Amino acid sequence: MDFSRFIHDRAHAVDASGIRRVFDLAATLKDPINLSIGQPDFDVPEAIQDVAVDAIRGGQNRYTQTQGTGPLRERVTAELTREFPDTLGRDLASGDAGLLMTSGVSGGLMLALMTCVGPGDEVLIPDPYFVMYKHLVTLAGATAVYVDTYPDFAVTPERLAPHVTERTKLLLFNTPSNPTGVRASAQEAQAVASFCDERDILLLSDEIYDVFAYGLEGDPFPSPLHSTADALLLRGFSKTYGMTGWRLGYVAGPQAIVEQMTKLQQYSFVCAPSMVQAAGVVALDTDMSDHVAAYAAKRDRVVERLSPHYELTAPGGAFYAFPKVPEHLGMTASQFVEAAVKKNLLIIPGSVFSQRDTHFRLSYACDQAMLERGLDVLVELAGG
Repeated sequence: MDFSRFIHDRAHAVDASGIRRVFDLAATLKDPINLSIGQPDFDVPEAIQDVAVDAIRGGQNRYTQTQGTGPLRERVTAELTREFPDTLGRDLASGDAGLLMTSGVSGGLMLALMTCVGPGDEVLIPDPYFVMYKHLVTLAGATAVYVDTYPDFAVTPERLAPHVTERTKLLLFNTPSNPTGVRASAQEAQAVASFCDERDILLLSDEIYDVFAYGLEGDPFPSPLHSTADALLLRGFSKTYGMTGWRLGYVAGPQAIVEQMTKLQQYSFVCAPSMVQAAGVVALDTDMSDHVAAYAAKRDRVVERLSPHYELTAPGGAFYAFPKVPEHLGMTASQFVEAAVKKNLLIIPGSVFSQRDTHFRLSYACDQAMLERGLDVLVELAGG
């Protein structure tokens, strides 16, 4: 039997992740210098682990309500009310906004796009972008419209405006960014919020790396939600607490949209994992500042070592850098990555995240010794 005839075109329209191919390659190398993995190198704090174990042993292994458990929803609502008292917090209190616990931010992204866009709709995606964005738009049947943000990767109204048509329905906004690590300033976030409000475009703000924001010096995290309540906020626990395999995130925003997302979750993911939701309450009270400071120091080290040899926009958050391959090498980013692999170094070509193939992504979410080895190789490859 020819099973290929059963595969729908939308499956063929989605490429296998270039990141996964690098992961597969890593398994074939002996002691690779792995700067490709976008997950924290620290484990889940023990206090959070203990609550999850106790929840399992205490029988919290059944379905929860689709929208999430009461204790976790109350804790997240309190956090959002404190952070956004005049916008999202106000609407959560009045019932104009809803809250849904999701199976990771990735699950929230899929539910949001399946709820809000379809054939004939256009979704603005600043380029470079998180690898999943364009494929989720494809699965939803909509059209991805790429907004070039090179060379500084700032998302501005001036860059967005030429791409808006009568079919534009949604903007995918990610700060701090994967893959660039660039974090929007308060002014930039406000400008994006105003741009979407004025043009009746739904803003989806993916803030999975919000805790890993450097240089704020006590100022609040610069989210567009400080300026508008007419947006969807997606945040999660995976990166902040090392819980990448536990799959827990949430979406908050206009009640009408969140209600429909909740309905779709009922028929897909069902609910976020029950024991992880129990642990999430404790996670939100866990101080991660030491880990954030350690990653900020690694960011500084990356900038110090690579800036003399590469064109590099200093990351303001997350744990990635996105240097440009030096032009004198005469290589695409994919060719440069192949050269790096020959020296046992794993990085990701920019073409995975972009319509261009000029830059590469490295992750400094690794131990210091491995980072230094990787930086040595990159300096050598640049001719330093």
